[in-house]
Amino acid sequence: MKAAVIVFPGSNCDRDLKMAFEQAGLEVEMVWHKDTTLPAGVDIVGLPGGFSYGDYLRCGAIAANSPICQGVKAHAERGGYVFGVCNGFQILTETGLLPGALLRNANLKYICRTVGLEVAESQSVFTRGYETGEKIGIPIAHHDGNYTADAATLDMLEGEGRVAFRYTDNPNGADRDIAGILSENRRVLGMMPHPERACDPAQGNEDGARLFANLTAALAEA
Repeated sequence: MKAAVIVFPGSNCDRDLKMAFEQAGLEVEMVWHKDTTLPAGVDIVGLPGGFSYGDYLRCGAIAANSPICQGVKAHAERGGYVFGVCNGFQILTETGLLPGALLRNANLKYICRTVGLEVAESQSVFTRGYETGEKIGIPIAHHDGNYTADAATLDMLEGEGRVAFRYTDNPNGADRDIAGILSENRRVLGMMPHPERACDPAQGNEDGARLFANLTAALAEA
């Protein structure tokens, strides 16, 4: 099983994501944003956190127009798995692979701490290692993590069971406490918190490790 981690100018969590995938048993290849195609045999694409292009213009907007993102979109459109964390989530909304947008935090401050999350659904390959309603702790590190969408989109996400995670104590003003959402086919997940920073005892928290372990197990069964 193989993962590709996309690296943009300003990515700073690419190695963290690579290590989380490898710890879960995936072979990982780092892919530069100027490449035009993904490596052969890729099962899942990871879009890491950071500050792609310095967050100029709008978070994720420039990265979404990088050459490699056409390959990422094509991969998703043919049923491939994609996982975007923090800035990666912003890129997924900018490419249109996920609905909504990420605005500045309601308090207009950068927030970096572990927060409580509630697992809102446990039927996707990303979340099936958790129980619906389970509370976990995952770190956040963002200035623009305020998820927003119109009421019809929010109702659709909730009605289709596409809200993956909610904040238990909303740190950024996100609509309906949403911390992560799934695509219509449930094979694309974007989330603001960083599960790759909660995968090892040395990090003080292993609540994120199950996401990667069960993703690997699901890919092995596919």
